[in-house]
Amino acid sequence: MVDERRTSDIRVGDPVYDGAAVVFGDADLDDLEAAVLALENPSLIARITDVIGVPLEQVLDVLPARANVRLQKSARIALEKLLNVSVGTLGRHADEPSSDLKHKLAGGLSGAVGGFFGMAALAAELPVTTSLILRSIADIARSEGEDLDSLDTKLACLEVFALGGKAATDDAAETGYFAVRAAMAKAMTDAAKHIAERGLTQEGAPVIARFIASIASRFGTVVSEKAAAQAVPVLGAVGGASVNVLFMKHFQDVARGHFVVRRLERRYGQDAVRREYARIARENVR
Repeated sequence: MVDERRTSDIRVGDPVYDGAAVVFGDADLDDLEAAVLALENPSLIARITDVIGVPLEQVLDVLPARANVRLQKSARIALEKLLNVSVGTLGRHADEPSSDLKHKLAGGLSGAVGGFFGMAALAAELPVTTSLILRSIADIARSEGEDLDSLDTKLACLEVFALGGKAATDDAAETGYFAVRAAMAKAMTDAAKHIAERGLTQEGAPVIARFIASIASRFGTVVSEKAAAQAVPVLGAVGGASVNVLFMKHFQDVARGHFVVRRLERRYGQDAVRREYARIARENVR
């Protein structure tokens, strides 16, 4: 007989079994379904298109190649700074009250400044915005039971920036949530080992560079989408704020899905969660 106890009746680390199969609590199934929908459809383009009123792909097509190179460089530099923030300070703020709304408002203010000055301000605005996003990601991680003093959690927070975008070299088989996690696994493991043994005193080390590059290859595409939207002349400060709020919400949704999956993996095991995730994806994701 299948055990129908809800999540509140199941102790952490004590999965329920029906024969050899793990049986998920109803609330956990609901959480996992929401996570699948967020992680398998992480499209910022659709959200921004609704705001600017024209297909964002059209704006992306007219961005100069030189501008795209600058955007990728800005994204990589922002991520390098975030690595310092993540490893050095995230755990110190674990008990501070926070909320998705507070971070959206702060991101909107940052975007208003960027929108007022246009793409020229992106290099200055992006590190501020991404730092705010990282704080929000960490807050979501904490709410899903993660220990912000753990190096694994800190790097998992940075991993969210890769999960929210696609690399130019990705094909259909490499864009799923677990595919991206698998592709990044070695870079994360090597970076964690290096940081644990040597700290961030040698930031230029090849293992750190590979970890940043593995994130930047996907994060950069989302930055390009954000910059393209803010380059639309009619938007200005108000539009810039709106785009930044969407940028923040995009990564909040991805973070929620990511840390829900990690929470369920701690409870039910990675294999069981992956099988259930695949089943939900087949039935619900188009």
